[in-house]
Amino acid sequence: MIKATVLGPVWATKRLDGFPSGALLEVQRDETAQRYVALDHLGSGPGDHVLVALGSAVAHHLPGSTPADALIIGVIDPPAPSATPKPTMKGTSHE
Repeated sequence: MIKATVLGPVWATKRLDGFPSGALLEVQRDETAQRYVALDHLGSGPGDHVLVALGSAVAHHLPGSTPADALIIGVIDPPAPSATPKPTMKGTSHE
């Protein structure tokens, strides 16, 4: 499994009979130049950070003998904003 960023759709005007429905998306592996065409059932879009399964793990998930070796299996949520504590005024006294 790898982390990648969705670059955009790959258009296919024809597909093999029996190929699963879903979008074909070009993804780029994070921190590398490697690109893959991955099958997406989740509705991912350009700029989304995703988890991609590769190789035999994909074959076990898809029905029959689907000729696919990259599958988007999760969309990574952006990190939550950190809760920064407000500064306190310690050691001040008004006498």
